[in-house]
Amino acid sequence: MAMTAEPYVEFSSTDSFDVTTSEDPLANGTLSMEEKWPDVPLAILKGCILGSIIVTAVFGNLLVMVSVMRHRKLRIITNYFVVSLALADMLVAMFAMTFNASVQITGRWLFSYFMCDVWNSLDVYFSTSSILHLMCISVDRYYAIVKPLKYPINMTKRVAAFMLMACWLSPAIISFVPIFNGWYTTTENSEHRHKHPELCEFKVNKGYAILSSSISFWIPCTIMTLTYFSIFKEANRQEKQMHSRMGNAMLLSHRPSKDLNNLNGELNSGGSSKTLTLNEISTDHLHTPTKDKNMMKMKREHKAARTLGIIMGTFILCWLPFFLWYVTTSLCGKACPCPDLVIAVLFWIGYANSALNPLIYAYFNRDFREAFKNTLQCAFCSLCRREPSDLDALEIRRPSLRYDDRTKCMYTETYLKQVDRRRSSEFGSSL
Repeated sequence: MAMTAEPYVEFSSTDSFDVTTSEDPLANGTLSMEEKWPDVPLAILKGCILGSIIVTAVFGNLLVMVSVMRHRKLRIITNYFVVSLALADMLVAMFAMTFNASVQITGRWLFSYFMCDVWNSLDVYFSTSSILHLMCISVDRYYAIVKPLKYPINMTKRVAAFMLMACWLSPAIISFVPIFNGWYTTTENSEHRHKHPELCEFKVNKGYAILSSSISFWIPCTIMTLTYFSIFKEANRQEKQMHSRMGNAMLLSHRPSKDLNNLNGELNSGGSSKTLTLNEISTDHLHTPTKDKNMMKMKREHKAARTLGIIMGTFILCWLPFFLWYVTTSLCGKACPCPDLVIAVLFWIGYANSALNPLIYAYFNRDFREAFKNTLQCAFCSLCRREPSDLDALEIRRPSLRYDDRTKCMYTETYLKQVDRRRSSEFGSSL
């Protein structure tokens, strides 16, 4: 017994899987079938949840790109970054989420050793590109609101093109180059992958974890936080200043009329003439096309900044938990184990950011909301065969400025008088 037990212990300690194969082949077959076929209801549930996130991200970002291309009013420099961001988010859904979803549903890697490196590279590349686009949008909004006089000089189409080029080229430094050369992982994990090509685990070394997380998240997040803090401070200052000016103008416009009602017969005095002059000035200059246009532009800039601030907040909530886990587990190694379920949830919370951006545009930005509505109507309504509409035409239906309302009323009254004259003259000539 001792002689036979001793080699059995040595053999089982070196290769316990072979012991199972030699003694109980049926057990090995049952185990492989369980690995090959996961729980079907759970797999269907995962497929529905993950598939809905992928479909929302693809079609939502596609809707952003098509809407900007169809509507001339949305073709501004800021939306160049938005369209490029939508493209990056759509590629995240197509080439990163789909591979991850196959692993979560089936429980194993279905593709080759080479495709594992391709998936990891595309995942890092498109996710980093999406984050860098958000950083460029924050810089663009910073110059538009905090430094509006320098914005037309500094933020030209050429500068925007160089920024977009950097967003698409720089992520390759931390994705394709180190991953295909094997610089990203540890020696132990590299040997383990060569022995088990059916596995696809993205285990990184400490140097790559610090470098990639800094470029992908920590540096862009810091820049975005500083720029948006400056933006909101300036926006609040301008808003208070605008309300103060409007309040002073309203006081100037209402006080003379009250004085005129109280003075009755004193219109010919020196003070009454001064009051009349103030009344005329205030009513003439309270609403002018230039002031109303500047006020509307300021409100639009603040609303866009608020929308992009919500996008940044959503981005931080989605990606911060993942990068905290990513850096922590990479630095402490095996001393910080983490369940596979938690890792999968962190990955997909980060992926969900690519699906949430179009929804934020549609809900908080009026121009995008109307562009989405018009694009969807023309896409799903077979009777809609007209040319793409311009959002400037939609402004007529939104009476937001008193000057526009008075102008439209004047034009309407003039037109109706002309029609009445024409009809009366025609009626008289017919008699």
